[in-house]
Amino acid sequence: MHTHKLSDWQHEHDFAITNKKGERRTKIVLILTFFTMLLEIAAGIIFGSMALLADGWHMATHVAAFMITLFAYRYSRQHTHDETFAFSTAKVSFLGGFASSIALGVVALIMLIEALQRLYIPHAIHFNEAIAVASFGLAINFISAVLLQSHDHDHHSHGQADHKHAHHHDHNLKAAYAHVLADALTSVLAIIALLAAKYYGWLWLDPVMAMVGALVILRWSIGLVKETAPILLDESIPPEYKAAIITTLESDADNRISDLHIWRVGPHHYAIIVALVTDMPQAPDYYKKLLSQFKQLKHITIEVNHCPGEA
Repeated sequence: MHTHKLSDWQHEHDFAITNKKGERRTKIVLILTFFTMLLEIAAGIIFGSMALLADGWHMATHVAAFMITLFAYRYSRQHTHDETFAFSTAKVSFLGGFASSIALGVVALIMLIEALQRLYIPHAIHFNEAIAVASFGLAINFISAVLLQSHDHDHHSHGQADHKHAHHHDHNLKAAYAHVLADALTSVLAIIALLAAKYYGWLWLDPVMAMVGALVILRWSIGLVKETAPILLDESIPPEYKAAIITTLESDADNRISDLHIWRVGPHHYAIIVALVTDMPQAPDYYKKLLSQFKQLKHITIEVNHCPGEA
């Protein structure tokens, strides 16, 4: 009869990030962005400014992106202990960041196309009204950026998290912050272009600035895709880290690794499955202790195969 609790040998499977303050601040930013979007669209229609109207619809895409961000937080929190997921809902934040980055890229391409059209077919602009509304939009962007950045270090991971490393990995919040910066950038460039057009008659500067902003936003989008996509595809641990794991195990006795799988299950957590061949087999805990120096390995499975005389 067993005298120990089974839980003593069970793994922790909750690697999700909790960022309640970030979630609350994102909600505030969503509300601010939504009402600013309505103001810019209304102002664009009333004052006949295509620039304001376009920027208003541009902000509408960011409203959608913030809703994706909030959905990811909510879904991750509600399914924290849902055994349907093999390793919790840790990757939901990466999925939210990836979806937002795609939306950001689409916005950049639309802005680029529209800017090229305006370069050849200029639109009449009511400068004073447009500058005033664009300045208000910039102020809202600044407030939103402060709200999102101020709690960039407050989130943490469930389970056996290395809290000191957690603050760099909330890609969901990072994507939302990128959207705010994108809005701020377009507002700054729009103000510069409007002022130059008003006082110097440089109407061509408006579409040129829009193209510059679109290219910068596109670069941010591509960067976020590169950060999140490999994780969603179960990217392995860096080669040098993997090589160190192999060396640690094979330098003990006559161990040889016949099969090795390492993949990311959370922002800074990895799972590992190792199949060993040895003629001096030990209990799995023995090999787990050999790997204890690798703090990123949070879910370790060891298979030991006895093979006398293995070289």
